[in-house]
Amino acid sequence: MSTVSLFHLRDGDAFGSVLTVDTGSVVVQVFDNETLRRLHVHRPVLLQGRPGRSLIGIITRITRKIQTTETEDGTEAVPEVVSVDAVEVGLIGTLHNMGGERPPRFRRAIETVPEIDALCFSLEGDRLSTFMRAVSEVSEKDGHPLLLGRYALDTSADAFLNGDRLFQRHAAIVGSTGSGKSWTTARLLEQVAELPNANGIVFDIHGEYSPLKGDGFRHLRIAGPGDLDAPGDDVLFLPYWLLGYDALRSLLVDRSDQNAPNQAMLLGRCVRDAKEGFLNAAGRADLLAAFTVDSPIPFAIGDVLTKLDNLNKEMVPGAAGKEKQGDFHAKLSRMIARLEAKVEDRRLGFLFRGGDETKKLAYLDTLVTRLLAGRKDQDDGKGGVKIIDFSEVPSDILPLIVSMVAGLAFSVQQWTPSARRHPVALFCDEAHNYIPDQANEDSEGRVAVRLFERIAKEGRKYGIGLAVISQRPAEVSRTVISQCNNVIAMRLTNPEDQARVKALLPDTLTGFTDMLPVLDTGEAVVVGDASLLPSRIRIAEPGSKPDSRTIDFWKRWSEDMPVGGLDDAVEAWRRQSFGKAEE
Repeated sequence: MSTVSLFHLRDGDAFGSVLTVDTGSVVVQVFDNETLRRLHVHRPVLLQGRPGRSLIGIITRITRKIQTTETEDGTEAVPEVVSVDAVEVGLIGTLHNMGGERPPRFRRAIETVPEIDALCFSLEGDRLSTFMRAVSEVSEKDGHPLLLGRYALDTSADAFLNGDRLFQRHAAIVGSTGSGKSWTTARLLEQVAELPNANGIVFDIHGEYSPLKGDGFRHLRIAGPGDLDAPGDDVLFLPYWLLGYDALRSLLVDRSDQNAPNQAMLLGRCVRDAKEGFLNAAGRADLLAAFTVDSPIPFAIGDVLTKLDNLNKEMVPGAAGKEKQGDFHAKLSRMIARLEAKVEDRRLGFLFRGGDETKKLAYLDTLVTRLLAGRKDQDDGKGGVKIIDFSEVPSDILPLIVSMVAGLAFSVQQWTPSARRHPVALFCDEAHNYIPDQANEDSEGRVAVRLFERIAKEGRKYGIGLAVISQRPAEVSRTVISQCNNVIAMRLTNPEDQARVKALLPDTLTGFTDMLPVLDTGEAVVVGDASLLPSRIRIAEPGSKPDSRTIDFWKRWSEDMPVGGLDDAVEAWRRQSFGKAEE
C-alpha cells in the first residue's frame, strides 16, 4: 500500500508547494486564501519526497506577507500590493512505503529533504485519523505498548510512547501545581507496574502515591519516630554505614568551623578504622585488599564517637616531663556534639536505631533485594514498582537520604555483569527538593546533585533510567534536566520554567512551548525520542488517583458541618508520626 493510496491523495488536494528549504524546516507557499484560513499551527502535514518516501512535518508558523512592487506607465510609478501566503513547517520524520499491502511506517528520522516545488498536503479529518493509526501501530507490535492517552488533534487515536527510549534517554515530567503532573506520573507508573518483570523505584516525598494499588506495586516507607520500637513489614531502615564519606562529612562537619579540615580528615580515618575492625572481627579479612572508606561495611558509631572524644581530650608528653595538649585537643568538640545529637534524634532513627539486623554485613543483601529485585525475583512475584514514602524524613537531610537509595541502585547496577543487569527506573518526584540547580559545595544538596548528575550522564550504560518530576524545572540541576531527551510538559506559567523546557527542544519544535501556559488540566505537550509524534496529548485517567492534596477551598468552606481533626493533628505532631494515636 503506497503512501498516496493510504491517504487517498491527489495533486489537486495539495494546499501549497515548497518555496524554500532549510536543514530541518521548509517554507510552503499556500495556493489560495481560503486554504490558508483552514490551516492551524501544530497541524501535521505530508510533503512529497523521494520515491517510496514522504516527509512528515508540523506547521510551526502561518504568515501573510505584503510585498510592494512598482510598475511604470510612462508617467508615474504605481504601487501594486501582492499577497504571499506561506507556512513554516518543521520536519520531524519520514513515512516509508513498505510495499505490497503493508501500510507505510513512520520513523523519527529525516533521511532527505523535499525538493523545491514539492507538493504539501494537510493531514486533517480522516487523513489525520489514518496517520495517527499508522503511527500507533508501530508501538502496538511491542506486546505491552506504553499507552499515555489520546492525541488532542484526534481523540480517537491512541498516543503511544516507546518505553525503551523513554527510560534509556531519561524523561522530564513537569507542570505547575494543579496541572495534572501527579495524574500523569500515576498513569505512567501503572503502565510500568503491569509489565511481568517490572523494576522501578519511586521517591515519594509527600506520600501522594500511596493510593496506587495492584500486584505490580509494593509500598515501603522510611521509618519514622513511631516505628522504632515495633516496625511494620513495610518499614525501611537505611543504616548510617551506607552513607559515603562525602555524605557523612556534609552531615557531621560544619564547614564554617575553622577546624573543619581536621574534623573531616579524622572522621574519615576513624570510620575507616571502625570498618576495618568490623571485618577482622567478622572473619572477612579477605575484603580488606580492596577496602576503602566508602565500602558498604557496617561499623559501630559508638566506636567512632569514643575515638573522636579521646582525640579531642588527648594529652601527650611534653617538655620537662610535663603533658601538653594533643594536636587535636578541643578541636573536635562541635563535630562530636553534632554526631551525638543526631544519634539521639528519634527523627533519624531510620539511620541509627535500626536494630541488630541492620548492623550485620548480610543486611545489605536484604536491603538490595527489597529495593532492586524485579517482579519475578520477588518472593511473592509482586511489587516490581517500589514506592518509597519519604514523608517523615527531615527536610534538611532529605537530599542525602534520597541520594543514598539512588546511589545504592547505581552501585549495584555498576557491579552487576552487563549480561545479568536488570534495568531499573528511578522516579524522582519533587526533584527540585533534592536535585537543586544551585547548592553549596559540600552541602547535603550538593552531594545529592553530584550523584544524580552522574546517573543522568552514565546511567544508560548500566541500565538505570531517570524520570525527573518537578513543578519547577528551572530549579532542577541543569546537568540532570539537560540529559532528559524526553519531555512531558503540563501547564507551566512561570517564564523561567518555560525557558528551561524550551531549551530541551529541537529548534524546529520550540514553538510547542507557546502552548504551555494555556494547556488544560490533564493535557501535556510530549516531545522527545520516545514520542513518535511530538504533539499535544490528553493523558488517560489512571486506575488509582494519587493523593495530590488539591483541596477545594470554597467547597469545603461552604459545607455546614464540623470538620474536626485538630486534636489528632496535634497528637501526631507530638509523636512525630502520621499513625493513629493510641486510645
